[in-house]
Amino acid sequence: MRRTFSAEYKAEAVKLVIERGYSVSQACRELGVGETALRRWISQVQAEQQGYVLAGSKPISPEQQRIRELENRIKELEEDKDILKKATAILMSLENKNTKSLRR
Repeated sequence: MRRTFSAEYKAEAVKLVIERGYSVSQACRELGVGETALRRWISQVQAEQQGYVLAGSKPISPEQQRIRELENRIKELEEDKDILKKATAILMSLENKNTKSLRR
């Protein structure tokens, strides 16, 4: 079974290497994580710091997590707005039909 790690855990693992000066192999031994995974997390955090988000990956840095949340919220609001526009158009056309039938 494949283990999964939270974004916070990944961020802390990356900090061991980037900020605390651990080697990748040292950090992996301490955390019980594979080197490939930790190197991928480091690359992802470095990309996120430059404003890039790797496709198909969940953001690790808190800033990128927040950006992803806000993008999802914007998408929801835009969908809601589109639904309301369509509903308004339907209601307006029904109102126009009712007004025309009353005039006759």
